[in-house]
Amino acid sequence: MKKIKSFFKGVRKEAKTVRWPDAKMLVKYSCITIVMLVFFGLYFYGLDAFFTLMRKLIGGLF
Repeated sequence: MKKIKSFFKGVRKEAKTVRWPDAKMLVKYSCITIVMLVFFGLYFYGLDAFFTLMRKLIGGLF
């Protein structure tokens, strides 16, 4: 039980040393994350569509 208390005391101490972002930075980072998710989602969708098209074209030759 003493180890558990010690663990949570350490967690609390460490959490106090973390530099938390303010609201403006949080919004900025959230927007960047959403933009990157959309970008990479479209990128991989495009790759998948391209390879599917190539597979159909090559498959039609045989």
